[in-house]
Amino acid sequence: MAWMRLIQSARSVLRAEPTPSTVNFPRFYSKSAAPYPVKVGIPEFLSGIGGGVETHIAKLETELGDLPKLLVTRTLRLKKFGIPCKHRKLILKYSHKYRLGLWKPRADAIKA
Repeated sequence: MAWMRLIQSARSVLRAEPTPSTVNFPRFYSKSAAPYPVKVGIPEFLSGIGGGVETHIAKLETELGDLPKLLVTRTLRLKKFGIPCKHRKLILKYSHKYRLGLWKPRADAIKA
């Protein structure tokens, strides 16, 4: 009999809807807007990566032209352009993250 009372009281507690004043949802947002550039091109993308990759901006702009072509470029093509292995790895890693929407170059990383 005691079990029945316990089950009924637990059901009543679970069915009771909380009032909006007692529900506190955490807020996950920053107070200022994130400083992302509006238009991302090859210079902004490579400068955002850092690690010395920005030294290849002129070479990639003349060979590829725009960012969508860089995002689908494979490692052998980058090797033909004369880009070292570490820089190729960084470019491919961040281009994959950029395509998935997990990373964007920040505006303060761009050196004008």
